[in-house]
Order: sequence, then structure tokens, then C-alpha cells
Amino acid sequence: MTLTSLHDDTRRSFASDNYAGIHPDVLAALATANGGHQPPYGADDYTRRLGDVVRDHFGDTAEVYPLFNGTGANVVALSAVLPRWGAVVAPLSAHINTSEGAAPERLSGIKVIGVDTDDGKVTPAQIEMEALALGDEQLAQPLAMSITQVTELGTLYTAVQIAELCETAHRLGMAVHVDGSRLWNAAAALRQPFREFLTDVGVDIVSLGGTKNGTLAAEAVVVINPERAPGVGFLRKSTTQLSSKMRFTSAQLLALFDDDLGIRNATHSNAMATRLRTALEKGIDDGALPGLSLTQKTESNTVFARLPIEIADRIRETVHFYDWDRSAGEVRWMTAWDTTVDDVDRFVEAIRWGFAQR
Repeated sequence: MTLTSLHDDTRRSFASDNYAGIHPDVLAALATANGGHQPPYGADDYTRRLGDVVRDHFGDTAEVYPLFNGTGANVVALSAVLPRWGAVVAPLSAHINTSEGAAPERLSGIKVIGVDTDDGKVTPAQIEMEALALGDEQLAQPLAMSITQVTELGTLYTAVQIAELCETAHRLGMAVHVDGSRLWNAAAALRQPFREFLTDVGVDIVSLGGTKNGTLAAEAVVVINPERAPGVGFLRKSTTQLSSKMRFTSAQLLALFDDDLGIRNATHSNAMATRLRTALEKGIDDGALPGLSLTQKTESNTVFARLPIEIADRIRETVHFYDWDRSAGEVRWMTAWDTTVDDVDRFVEAIRWGFAQR
């Protein structure tokens, strides 16, 4: 029996960059890696090559551990930098706090201390405040800080802001973790290499995302400072994230680094979000979208908006997207590496149509 497509290949969603497929160059890399036999569990040529490439991008001491998904990367990374009594300080909106099924708590006993933010970004003052718990045996000890780059609200930390956070955290004895599920989008928006806004400013460990930027189940933990993150290999195995045929994960990540594919993909998805926002701002100005407001900066591939719920539901009959906070009428619109100009323009027309039906 021949497997045929079970979906409409022309349909585009603005719900998440997870909806996009695998980039053709990544598929080609998988096909190449599929030839012949290679040793399992990371002893293959592709994983060794990935180690060299990661050191080129993150520094000479960097170590890379490919694994399957972002939740696994975050659990492995945080487990490596925290003792059993440790806690991690993160924004309330952080993925480790809202969307990972309590995996850090369930698998590693890590308490997540959430701090409230307007834009998804923690401040040095908030880290200082949570550090007041240090030394109190009645309290979980905040011994790590986790920031998300790009944040869950689509905003960006500058290199200077990350440097200030790292200085504060390290002074207080905390390790610094970056959840980089959309790290390529951050690098494209900042127009800086990973090293400049991660390694050079003091980040200890990174969850490097690939899935949202054109790969299939290809993520990694990058240890920038091995002294702060011992035993990552053992933790990867004990949390079920060690792949026997690791060459296929490593080959995909190599494809993103090759010829700047990851940056090119992210630059495109960011540009499509900017195009969407610009069109919406025009619609607000010309009165075609009464009651629509934009609630966050568009610094990457995400547009957050507030509009009447009934209109959002009407638009969703044509193009799928998620509510962010339904009680407030806030939605999230995301673009991906394969979003086209026509996709954006048709979506804008659908939004205008939804408002016109009032």
C-alpha cells in the first residue's frame, strides 16, 4: 500500500511554528546520513562533527548532547546544574513552568520559582529578591536562573541584559540556563552569533532548539561551562533522551549550521511576523480593525493581539491559531520558516473579513 498525504499541503496555520514541516535541506541531510552503518549512541561521524561545529559557535569548552525534544533538553540541563534541594528562578510564563507537564518537578525534583513579568523577561532585581531564600533550610534553594530566548511572549533579551543577569546570578551562586527553543530566531533578530549573546556574557548551559526551525525531533543541550554542569551524559540516559541512532539527530542540527540555514530560516520567519504586524497596524490606523490592539513587541516570529472573542473565533474558522488568554481576548499568531508572503497577506484578509462581519 502506498502512503498518500492525509492533509492539505497548501493549508497554513498561524498557531505555532511547530506546525511547519521539515526543511528540504534537513530532509536531504537525513537521507545522506541514512547510508551505510554508523556506530550508535553518539559515536558516529555526524555527532563528532557536530561537536566541532558547536565549539566553533559556542567556544572551545562547549560540549553538545543531542536529544529528542525541548522538554527533555530543559530537564537534562537543569538537572545538571542543580542539587536535589535546588530550585530554578524563571518567569511565570516560562515553558518549564507552564507547558512541560511539571517534568522538571516530576523527573528531577526541581522546584520552579516563577516571577511575574509584563514581557516575559526577568530582571536582576527579581533575581536578587528570590536569592533572599538562600540559606533558609525551610525553602527550596534558588541555585539556578532560567531565561527563554526568544521569550514565550516573543520578546528578546539583548546581550547586555543577559550579561547583567549572569553577573547577578553568578554573584549569588546561581547557574544560568537559557531555554533556546527559538534561539535561531533570537540570533537572526539580534544579528549576533550565539557566542556573543551567550558564551561571552556568562551563560552556563543552553537548550538548543531545532524542531521549531525546520528539523524533526532534533534538539540539544549545549554545555558552555562544563564545571557548572557535570554528568550531562548520564542524565541524558537516565531521563530517556539518549538516542541509539543519534546520527540522524546530529545530521539535522548540522544542516541548520551548514551555510547558515538555521539563520536564514529564522530571518525569514521573523520577517513574515513583521509583515503581519505592519499590515495589522495599517488596519488599525485605517479603522478596518476596530477593537484590535497589539499587546507585545514583535521582535521575532510572534504577534500577540487582543480582539473580541467572537471575531477571533470567526477568523479561526478559516485559519487556525491559539488563544493566549481567552478571558482577556488575547491571541498569539506565529509564523514559521515556510510561511510565505501570500500566506501572510491571505491571513490579513481573513482578519479584515472577520471584523467586517460584525
